[in-house]
Amino acid sequence: MTLSEWSYTATVTAAVLYLVAFALHALEWSSARGLAETRPEDGSEDAARVRVDFYGRLGLMVTVLGAVLNVGAIVLRGVAAHRAPWGNMYEFITTSLGFAALIYLFCAFRFGMRWLGLGVTLILTIGLGLAVTQFYVDVAPLMPALHSVWFIFHIIAACAAGAAFNVGAIAAVLFLIRERAERRAAEGGAEITGYLAKLPSSARLDLFSYRMHAFGVPLWTFVIVAGAIWAQYAWGRFWDWDPKETWSFITWLVYVAYLHARATAGWRGRPVAIIAVIGVVTFWFNFVGVNLLFNGMHSYSGI
Repeated sequence: MTLSEWSYTATVTAAVLYLVAFALHALEWSSARGLAETRPEDGSEDAARVRVDFYGRLGLMVTVLGAVLNVGAIVLRGVAAHRAPWGNMYEFITTSLGFAALIYLFCAFRFGMRWLGLGVTLILTIGLGLAVTQFYVDVAPLMPALHSVWFIFHIIAACAAGAAFNVGAIAAVLFLIRERAERRAAEGGAEITGYLAKLPSSARLDLFSYRMHAFGVPLWTFVIVAGAIWAQYAWGRFWDWDPKETWSFITWLVYVAYLHARATAGWRGRPVAIIAVIGVVTFWFNFVGVNLLFNGMHSYSGI
């Protein structure tokens, strides 16, 4: 097999491993049903907690294997193409998801944030699944407009920012679920049970989501600036309201609104979490929907 074929095979295998990891994390969540935040003194829940922890750890290990293959496939794709492997939508999606997997694994091993696993592996499974079934294109040389160092800066920053936005959005969704459970528990006087009891408090989830976005928004700002400089080099203009440029700007506005709302005391919590979810939707529409629905200067990225 050629290097390109090995790369594709590794990407498909990574998608399957992410699916297995998602199933294991789903078992982790379902097995936690009935468990309370406070461990009973009689040890009656010990076996259930061991089972939950086993599924979670196994899911994490499978995710590590998937990430190794994901990153390896990106490297092989670049070697096969004799260029940076970021010349089309297939290559961007696989790279962006590789960044997301690495950020998740760093958080899981360094800070014990395995609770992100279910949402992250779901996104990785769907994203890579679509990449290998719908967006795959054969290796080809870069078009002349892409031969610029600013293109490399632009794409790397976009992948890193996108990974941060996705992980931050998952934390925001978990915040919405946990915060609702906390309100119901406070109103009814009951203890939070199930996997929600294993999640951090809503305040910690909100803070983690904010930190991910505070990391991603400056990178996304750089993406737009680097893209403008690259556009001047490639097409002789900094900005032309191309569909991709327009939606990149819309995405930037949503995330700036998120940071502004997060800095405003009255808007913290649920409202900013909803903005974070809207933001990640605009991000993926920008890099998938725009390519499928509109023609413009960025149509080279195709499918």
